[in-house]
Amino acid sequence: FIDTPGHEAFTAMRARGAQATDIVVLVVAADDGVMPQTIEALNHAKAADVPIVVAVNKVDKPEANPGKVRQQLTEYGLVAEEYGGDTMFVDISAKSRINIDGLLEAVLLTADASLDLRAPIDGNAQGIAIEAHLDKGRGPVATVLVNRGTLRVGDSIVAGNAYGRVRAMLDENMQPVPEAGPARPVLVLGLTAVPGAGDTFLAADDDRTVRQIAEQRQARKRAAEQARLAGRATLETLLEKIKEGERTTLDLIIKGDVAGSVEALEDALVKLPIPDEIQLRIIHRGVGAITESDVNLASASADSTAIIIGFNVRPMQSAREMADRNGVEIRYYTVIYQAIEEIEAALKGMLKPVFEEAALGSAEIREVFRSSKIGLIAGCIVRDGLLRRNAKARVIREGTVVAENVTITSLKRFKDDATEVREGFECGLTLGGFGSPQIGDIIESYEMREKPRV
Repeated sequence: FIDTPGHEAFTAMRARGAQATDIVVLVVAADDGVMPQTIEALNHAKAADVPIVVAVNKVDKPEANPGKVRQQLTEYGLVAEEYGGDTMFVDISAKSRINIDGLLEAVLLTADASLDLRAPIDGNAQGIAIEAHLDKGRGPVATVLVNRGTLRVGDSIVAGNAYGRVRAMLDENMQPVPEAGPARPVLVLGLTAVPGAGDTFLAADDDRTVRQIAEQRQARKRAAEQARLAGRATLETLLEKIKEGERTTLDLIIKGDVAGSVEALEDALVKLPIPDEIQLRIIHRGVGAITESDVNLASASADSTAIIIGFNVRPMQSAREMADRNGVEIRYYTVIYQAIEEIEAALKGMLKPVFEEAALGSAEIREVFRSSKIGLIAGCIVRDGLLRRNAKARVIREGTVVAENVTITSLKRFKDDATEVREGFECGLTLGGFGSPQIGDIIESYEMREKPRV
């Protein structure tokens, strides 16, 4: 099962899901009915020529109207079996687990009636990369779905323009597996780079072959990228220059924790309506923490208007310092919709005064203790600034934000309660809403101060 988000920003992810699967389960809320994203997902399924099972969800709500959903989808060619059509509709509630067995049975019946679910297990593996990200401990990792053949540990593999030798494969329980056949999703380790979500992969007989294929793909990608940058005018704003009547080109760099989120954010941004006075060029997008290389690229922008967007990632310390020195703005987001809404509001010149994050300090977790009364306690050393009780905080693990907008609910020096603890001192603390601190995690504390937008 490949679950794709329903928000309109995730168009490419839904299209990728339709292309990678044998059957599409179209989930429609019984209270909301058919939405624009529903029709878009339906069109993706039709374009991929895969059978569709409709799951009418939230039927346990008082305002639910499953009949209305059936009537609405009839207009788009999905006619329920009870209306004389050939599409199976199943009324369910995911939250209350109502009729989930019925949905699974409908999937199996549709597969038996419409599909010949067979694929060769011999030969070099082929398939698709569903998702990919950069893991600090493991390096580039990709979740791949094998469509044909068998992928084995030790195989030479190319996915998109990334290549390598399969060092290890993990199943959905993060347990190692020696091989994966058709319809088996696995996490692959050993690639030289992070492939794009949706890239096809194939195994070959030797490293030389996959390297040559990757180099050819990289050359084609560079040519397409140059053509795209030369021809696309899109987004963001420097309002002062616009008011002065200048035509502004803004270079944008997007970094995120996973490839799918980066792709979804980019797709949503380039579709926003913007004034003619502005051009946006997304000059780089990537997976992982914001690095000095990203800041250098932003600094080298032709008109010095580059902005870095970090989605669920933070900069390395050296990159943060370089950005401060070079005047490069870095904006942080943990919710894709917030990024889209804020940038769209800026483009329309409608931003009201906002709250600005003001850093208080950071600390590193050195020990983790368990208390029978309050749960896990993080033993920390304050690296810079200070930590303050009841202040907001985020938790960063290997460059990736694992908890955002949590509160320092208790703060102690030895056994005594403390209002704040300054740089160089040890302390123990608990974070409300975050129950899994680990040794090595970085806690960044901050407060929100109101600041009018220019």
